[in-house]
Amino acid sequence: MKYYSLDKINKKDCAYNLIIGERSNGKTYATLKQALENFFKDRKQFAYIRRWTVDIQPRRMNNLFNSFVEDGTLEKLSGGKFTGIYYRTGTFYLCTYDKNGKAVYSDTDILGYAFSLAENEHNKANSYPLVTMIVFDEFLTTTTYLNDEFVLFMNTVSTIVRLRTDVKIYMLGNTVNKYCPYFKEMGLTNVNNQKQGTIDVYSYGDSKLKVAVEYTSSKKRLKKNNFYFAFNNPRLKMITGGSWEFNLYAHVPIKFKPKDIQFIYFIIFNDHTYQCEIIVKDKNVFTYIHEKTTPLKKKNNDLIYCLDYNPRLNYNRNIFKPANEVEKKIAWFFTHDRVYYQDNEVGDSVNNYLKICKRS
Repeated sequence: MKYYSLDKINKKDCAYNLIIGERSNGKTYATLKQALENFFKDRKQFAYIRRWTVDIQPRRMNNLFNSFVEDGTLEKLSGGKFTGIYYRTGTFYLCTYDKNGKAVYSDTDILGYAFSLAENEHNKANSYPLVTMIVFDEFLTTTTYLNDEFVLFMNTVSTIVRLRTDVKIYMLGNTVNKYCPYFKEMGLTNVNNQKQGTIDVYSYGDSKLKVAVEYTSSKKRLKKNNFYFAFNNPRLKMITGGSWEFNLYAHVPIKFKPKDIQFIYFIIFNDHTYQCEIIVKDKNVFTYIHEKTTPLKKKNNDLIYCLDYNPRLNYNRNIFKPANEVEKKIAWFFTHDRVYYQDNEVGDSVNNYLKICKRS
């Protein structure tokens, strides 16, 4: 199998490089290999970022470079000087092992450092002048993002780069969730429509800052282990081919007519507007949600749920914090699984909105 290479995105010469694609296609291997090459060429270090502190604990980090040890890459790049990488207190040390299997390492052979966004405050006093590469692994998630996560990430970047402009930043993500606050915060407007095998470059006015976004080509035809993932399940397409992963959501259970719609409200989320219709037909009562493709006509009167702050009385940020009896009834449909969706993509988007509401 031909694994992912950084060659194409590096040619774009951008400060930020977002690499999105299927799981196990070599994104992390390629960036860590570049970190090793940078060290042995110029003694430059790297920073490895994860969202949660548990993800940078020794039991996980000591395995991060196992592939390079096992395939001989580390020994080859170091000219036989090092045979392992030892992780301790947030630091990666190049090392050898004594006859008892104990790591032998030195402060003069520091490959890099690990950071968690959840505890970025602890790193602000330190200095990292030799770090010229930042790797933020698994920046896309199916669970929850931290509150103000983009700001936390920017603070971590600031701690590392200080006043320098020689640092390359790589953000790696599997196609597990189309909702990501980084896309909006960084002005990456085409990510959700981007084709596989392409690289989009964003620039920002008179600034020299550039951001490259690569949606990696699928290695599906080359993967021998697709044998184990041949089930007719759309959620497996991310693993085998890099398609965006969506959960499976209930679709409308019965046909209904406009006269069966008792109430309409709207959810605005991630630059999409969703029309929510409360349906009563025969003995069936449920909410049906579909994407609205035309502008709202009664923004001052329609009930609208939106995470943006808005002082108008018809706006509410959190669907689970009802302001009146009508909103209590709306929330009931969600807490009692009486909500149906146009398709899985709409379901996924609304579910991402609900996750934010639940933790607010």
